Amino acid sequence: MKALITGITGQDGSYLADFLLDQGYQVYGMVRRASTENFDRIAHIKNRITLVQADLLDELSLMGMLEQVRPDEIYNLAAMSFVPTSWSQPILTGEFTGIGVVRMLEAVRRVCPKSRFYQASSSEMFGKVREVPQTELTPFYPRSPYGVSKVYGHYITVNYRESYNLFAVSGILFNHESPRRGREFVTRKVTDGVARIKLGLARSISMGNIDSQRDWGFAGDYVQAMWRMLQQKTPDDFVIATGKAHSVRELLRVAFERVDLDWKDYVVVDPKLIRPAEVDQLLGDSSKARRVLKWKPSVTFEQLVHMMVEADMERVRQEIAQGALPDIRPATRSAGRKGKTSK
Repeated sequence: MKALITGITGQDGSYLADFLLDQGYQVYGMVRRASTENFDRIAHIKNRITLVQADLLDELSLMGMLEQVRPDEIYNLAAMSFVPTSWSQPILTGEFTGIGVVRMLEAVRRVCPKSRFYQASSSEMFGKVREVPQTELTPFYPRSPYGVSKVYGHYITVNYRESYNLFAVSGILFNHESPRRGREFVTRKVTDGVARIKLGLARSISMGNIDSQRDWGFAGDYVQAMWRMLQQKTPDDFVIATGKAHSVRELLRVAFERVDLDWKDYVVVDPKLIRPAEVDQLLGDSSKARRVLKWKPSVTFEQLVHMMVEADMERVRQEIAQGALPDIRPATRSAGRKGKTSK
């Protein structure tokens, strides 16, 4: 079996590649031609996968890639995935995260219509939620350019499935984290900040809305759900979530307690970090996935936070030992600022 992963250099792409290799797949990863491409997350498997160049902005390159690979399964994970950045780059977000999906689907329809296609949808599509918890039937009310673009990607996948009889599914994944998460995301911003504070490299973390709640799970669990969706007899869409919501305040408490510190002594709430339109609570009902896919999460919220804190503690200790100590204090203050991206 051959699998193609767009976004293979990201958190989900790297965990999915690990999983598929363990299942005996030949794994291909789409990468853009860019001098700044970061391969850190797949460095440990780079000699076991094949990277191919293409771009979600260029349909001809996608068609050429599919003709070259002829994959059995396609996992479309590539997107402009950082919600705050979507406010400063709304058009580019729409091109990658929305229109990029239809470019992929059109390439699949023309080149390899028998391939099975997975689209990475997002809980951000629910936005200003209409009901709690959210299911596959909950109406969408996105509250960011990213969420709006994901809604387009979701519905165009449904449309191609129904119009062209493609095996195309969408996984509506709620927040999923890991030590491989980018440091611009709130969970990793917190755990990296905790490690740096504990080891004397920072004095505080600036946060936005610490009362917002998310349904956080482990990315390694969630990529298995993606694979299970493509093993079904008929294509369908599924919510993937833990069913438990936690506030950013709880995230801070659990993370700081792991290193025997009180978060209240180190966290500064900065109104500048609050989004133009906030999503207050996301809580998923994954009962359909548990019933049909036989999937369930294996890592609790506390285990996830501890895993991330310990990984960042180890990484920062190595930085200290190697003398790689950039001045992180300005970055700590601005890490969640609208439009800020990781470097």
